[in-house]
This record gives sequence, structure tokens and C-alpha cells, in this order.
Amino acid sequence: MRILGVDYGDKRIGLALSDVLGIVAGPLGTYESQSMRKDIDYIAALAKEKQAEAIVLGLPVNMDGSHGERAEKTKAFGRNLEKVSGLSVIYKDERLSTVSAEKSLIESNVRREKRKCVIDTVAAQIILQSYLDSRK
Repeated sequence: MRILGVDYGDKRIGLALSDVLGIVAGPLGTYESQSMRKDIDYIAALAKEKQAEAIVLGLPVNMDGSHGERAEKTKAFGRNLEKVSGLSVIYKDERLSTVSAEKSLIESNVRREKRKCVIDTVAAQIILQSYLDSRK
């Protein structure tokens, strides 16, 4: 069962995809955000193309566990994505996923300019892998 991982942002959306067994998350790329409607249409079409059976959407929860404005915007995006794609959208706490992605890229000696281009994809991969691991 393939699962699509999404790190939703205002400027860029990181994407990841699991293997067919749903064990390992791999990077899928970054999409430059245009509008909520266009973003949803793109991700729904990508999920269909990749034969995903579910979507894991990173939920930006505050460090104290509360849901702020960004989390509410993400949930609205998720509800609309669920309607358009016809797939279940699963929310995964994404606290520190971008920090982990940045740290991983720095440790891999990825230059700052390149990190900016791939950080959202790596964050989506971390979010998806965290979800896949939690199912075991």
C-alpha cells in the first residue's frame, strides 16, 4: 500500500512516497505552492498517478501541544484534499521535522543553497517515515 507524505507550506510543499509495502518513505520532490485549490488539485492528481491509498499530512502542532493558526490552515487544507482526492488524510504531528531535516542535511554536508531546495522534501520524508514506523 503506497502512502503519500505531504509537508504543507505557504511557499513550498514537500512530498514523499512510501514503497508498495508501506515500510520505507522516499523523497518525491517539492511543489511550489500556487493557491490552495491548485495545490489540492496537484496533490490529488499526484496521489492518483502514484497509486497512493492514503495521504499523511504533517500537522504543525505548537510545542505545548496546542493547535495554532497554521495547524488550523493545514486541517482545512487536509479536509479539502480528502474531498477532492477521495483518499483518507491522516494527520501526523510534525513538530521538529524541519529541524531534523535541516540537521540531517547539514550532517550530510549539503550546501545551504541546496538545503533550501530539498528541505521540504526531506521533512515530508521524515513525517511519512514517522507515520510508517508508528504502525509497526
